[in-house]
Parts: sequence; C-alpha cells; structure tokens
Amino acid sequence: MTAMTTLNALSPDDRARFDRFARGPVETPPFHRVHHAFQAQAARRRDAPAVEHEGACLTYGELDARSDQVAATLVAAGVRPGDHVGLFLTRSTHMVVGLLGVLKAGAAYVPQDVRITPPHHLEHVMRTAGIDVVLTTSEHASGIEAGTVLSLDALPRRDVTPPRVDSGDTAVVIFTSGTTGVPNGVRVTHANLCNVLLTAPGSLGVRPGDRVAQLLNIAFDMAVWEIFAALSHGATLVVRGREVQRAAETATVLIATPGVLSTIDRSRCPDVRVVAVAGERCPQALADEWSEQAEFHNACGPTEVTIVNTVSRYDGRRLTIGRPVPNSTVYILDEDLRPCRIGEVGEMWAGGACVTAGYLGNDVLTAQRYRPDPFLGGDHVMFRTRDLGRWTADGELEHHGRTDDQVKVRGFRVELDAVTSALETTPDCVRATTVLHDGALVGFVSPATVAPDAAREAVARALPYYCVPSLVVPVDDLPLTDRGKVDRAALRALVSVG
Repeated sequence: MTAMTTLNALSPDDRARFDRFARGPVETPPFHRVHHAFQAQAARRRDAPAVEHEGACLTYGELDARSDQVAATLVAAGVRPGDHVGLFLTRSTHMVVGLLGVLKAGAAYVPQDVRITPPHHLEHVMRTAGIDVVLTTSEHASGIEAGTVLSLDALPRRDVTPPRVDSGDTAVVIFTSGTTGVPNGVRVTHANLCNVLLTAPGSLGVRPGDRVAQLLNIAFDMAVWEIFAALSHGATLVVRGREVQRAAETATVLIATPGVLSTIDRSRCPDVRVVAVAGERCPQALADEWSEQAEFHNACGPTEVTIVNTVSRYDGRRLTIGRPVPNSTVYILDEDLRPCRIGEVGEMWAGGACVTAGYLGNDVLTAQRYRPDPFLGGDHVMFRTRDLGRWTADGELEHHGRTDDQVKVRGFRVELDAVTSALETTPDCVRATTVLHDGALVGFVSPATVAPDAAREAVARALPYYCVPSLVVPVDDLPLTDRGKVDRAALRALVSVG
C-alpha cells in the first residue's frame, strides 16, 4: 500500500492538514559533529567556566585541553573511529572530560553510572557494544574488567597535539530498559544530536552566562541534552552532587523528568528562566507552577528518536507536546499504518532526521520498530514510538498515553494516563499515577494528605465507572527509578505488602 493510497482515505482537508502538521520546519544545523559546537565555544571563550562539580571548576580552555589529552590517549590505546568506548563512572568533571575525549577520538561513548548499575548489566553493555576500552576513575577501576581500563583522574597532564581523526557516525550508545527487561543499545548519531540540540526549540535559547543543571542519570538520554545544551552554547554545566536541589538553586536552565522536577522547591530557585521536561507525562499542576516563573517546555520522544522529537512551549492554557522538531516528522497512524483523521487518537510514528540508527546487535527488533517511511519515501525510515496521540485542529499534538499503558478492566479498555489525569484534579493533589494490580486499578496520589474518597469521586466525575480505581493510596512522594521516572513496580510492591 502506497502513501498516496492511504492518504486518499482522508478527506481533502485532512490530507492537507496531515501533510502540514506532520512536518517540522526545515533547518540546517550549524555543525555536523556535536563536539565541534563545543570546540567553537572553547575557541571563543577560553576563560569562561564550562563545568562545575562540588567546588571543582574547569574553564572552556581547560576542558578543551584535557579532553584533547584523553583523545590522544585513546588513539594511542588503539581506539579507532566508529569504536565504542565505555564511560563507566559517576557524575564529575571527569565524566565531561571523558565523553568529549571519546568524541574527539572519533569514537562513540557508552555511559553507565557504576554506583547503581549491576555488574551483570555492565557485562551485557560491554558485550553488546563490543567495548574493549573503558574510561573510569581510580575509585572504580579495580572493579571493571576490560581489555584496557583508563582512570581519568590518573592520566598525566601534558601538552598534546589534538588527534586528527575522522569521526564515526555514532556519537553515543544509550541502553534503554527494553520491553523484555533486556537493555537495548540505541545508536544515536552526531547528525541526530546536532539536529535536535543545535536548532530551536531543542536548543532552549541557552546562551553564554546561563547555568544548566546536570541532574539526571548519565546513562539516560536526557543527560545528553543537559550536557550539550550547556557546552554547545557557551553556558556552564552545573553537575550535581548528592543533592538535586542544591544544583538547581544555582541554575538558570533545568532539563528534567517531571518526577525529578517535582522534587525541586521552586521558591529556592529564583534564577531559573527556562525549564524543559520529558521522559514521562507532565502533570498540569507542575507546568502551571513553573510557567509562572520560567519558559516551560513540555517535550516527548523515546531514545530511539533522539531524546525528544516534539516540543511545546506551554502557554498557560493548554498543555500539549507540541510539534515536530526541525527536519523531522510525526504521523498519527492506525493499527494498519493508515493515517488517522485529524482529531482521532492513533499511534505516533516518527520520521526524518530524529530517527536513530537502530539497536546494536538486534536486527530483529530493529526491523520490528524501524520501518520504511512511505510518506518521505526513498531510504527514509520511521520509528514506532508506542506513544498514543492526536492532532488538535491547529496542529498541536496531545499525548494520550502509551500503547502498553492501555489495559483491560472488566472487559473495558482503559488508558492509565487518563485515570491519572483525573486523579490529579483532586483538591490538594500535586502528583498521581495509576497501575493495574491483580486485574484492578490502583491509584496513588501525593501528598499523603489527599483524601482517597475525593480522588475516586474526581475520577467518577471525569470518566466512565469502570475507570474508577478500586483503591486509592495516598503517599508522601511517588518513588522514582534511577532515571527519574515514576517507579510503578515499586508501587505495585507497596500494594502487595499492604
């Protein structure tokens, strides 16, 4: 079935809007390699602060020189363009030095936080990515088994000639949790990153003098956004220590999951002027709170479409996930991959420059999730996001949960996100989530002072009777995963224990 055949099933008006809404603006990123954007900033502002972490600070000139040293060391160790180098450490200035050094050596970095990554997970990452060389720090070097383990804090400081190498296409390999529990390595290219991070709106208007907080797990794709939002635009990257709040209080730009952002006391962050959230559904109340002070951007997109592929600046009225980022497309399709009518809920497929290069060592899964794009044609590929959405009449995307969040309750199909949205209309409720446990809906509301009966009544007013949770559990805070998303498994366990 051709794209024209499927589009002909739409009315002429919907065909025109499908084509117009689906395509992001055409832009040309200023660089083809993401570290070249950093190097351009370093050439202009050698003495400006580039990265801070718990009292340690490197200027752009120092960060440039030290990452050159790492690149030279990697090349001498046999790293070649296109190789994968493990970056197994914790948040620090060494982390930033190391990842830039890997990119300058022409390789791709594979980040993992060694404090929280189980050994069997690290072994899977190394095996899947074919990692022979690992960058770490002295604290963790003895626990890592690889062909070559280099401690960044022990490398000699010396003047080097920056290696002149061609860069491979892949910039970073991000391991996702995977639908089967087995982590999948996603190959994110330089072209992918430059497209979303060096053009608006993904660039977030970051400028010299800004302070961008680095709050998230370094293995999470949104950490790439934090890091290069700062270093590509001449700002200071503020790498947090143990306390999220402390780093946020000195920042002007916050990029976070809604779960992490909800833990930050806005009253103690007077300088924050830009906030961007992604990774999970954003509660309306959270957007309302932060948009009183800052430009608030709500974004959406899995790792496979390069961090985010839709972004919306919240206008205080309607919270959407916006429109496709430049040079990218979003299609709302039905189960047979036919375009849905404008206003009809369907599954989001993403195309264009945001689509990554597939999964490492898993051609079967790549073929399932990455398909030829019949709308762009040629060699273009589109990715099945498993997000549900619909177009508004003026071309904004509304998020309607995920296909794997649609559950059956008493024979009826229920969208968990819809129940969560209704729970959050309960008086005094700041945050909520919904899980299916033993065939029944269970709602969790925060803070613990929210009245369960009021929460059930709020759902009953908004949704059919079968959507009302059998149980509502008030909690002080919703638990988060190590990537800053609501930990539904922990909540199910809480119900089981109770």
